Amino acid sequence: MFAAHRREQILQLLQQHKQVIVKELARQLNVSEGTLRTDLRQLEEEGLLERTHGGAVPVRSKKPASSVQDMRVTSRSELNANLKQAIGRKAAELVHQGQCILLDASSTVLELAKSLVDCDYLTVVTNGVEAALTLNRNPRINVILIGGVLRPGSGSVEGVLGRTILEEIHADLFFTSSLGFTLEEGMTDFSLYEAELKKLMAANASRIVAMLDHTKLGRRSIATSVQTRAVHSLITDEGADPNFLRGITGIEVHIANTADYRHLME
Repeated sequence: MFAAHRREQILQLLQQHKQVIVKELARQLNVSEGTLRTDLRQLEEEGLLERTHGGAVPVRSKKPASSVQDMRVTSRSELNANLKQAIGRKAAELVHQGQCILLDASSTVLELAKSLVDCDYLTVVTNGVEAALTLNRNPRINVILIGGVLRPGSGSVEGVLGRTILEEIHADLFFTSSLGFTLEEGMTDFSLYEAELKKLMAANASRIVAMLDHTKLGRRSIATSVQTRAVHSLITDEGADPNFLRGITGIEVHIANTADYRHLME
């Protein structure tokens, strides 16, 4: 069993039983207790559970999630919302009339979609259901939704059923986010299926724009979606570690000013 599949199963069991015990999981999944502790540590770092002595419990939240996927969406959409909004507005500056752009289904890229609603004559290809619905309100934007499996409790389409569509599209820009980004592993995500779809999207774009708030820099997850050498531009916020940014070569770095965004909202 791949690590990603095992961790998905751990989250499903946690949702069902509200608690998991390392010793019981080791027997059930036929892996060592050491391997499971590594899994739980990784899942805790990604905000998907809280470790306890000998096991783990769901993340405490004011709004209980109705499913494992809901737990993931809630944490991803609410975490650092103001940073994502500022990054989305900054990314919109790179988009020009008449372009074809690819958008992934991340909550950060959704903020870009919201900033593009009033644009003229764009073609947008996305696996994000909410982004597609947002942009479809403008009749001057041609929206193409990539086919696949709609992940339960989520606004994203997974899988590679949309491969044929992507192979026929030549996009100017691919805007993407991830759970983590390191110079060694590139952009990484928890889901193997999500990472594989992003690879297909990246292969059909002239330029790749990474939209990552500072909390994601220097972190890594399970599966690489976009290699560092393939990224053309990085948009982050002023909280980014200067030492990390100095280590980046060959990538345009744009800093989104969250103070400017807050001023616009007042």
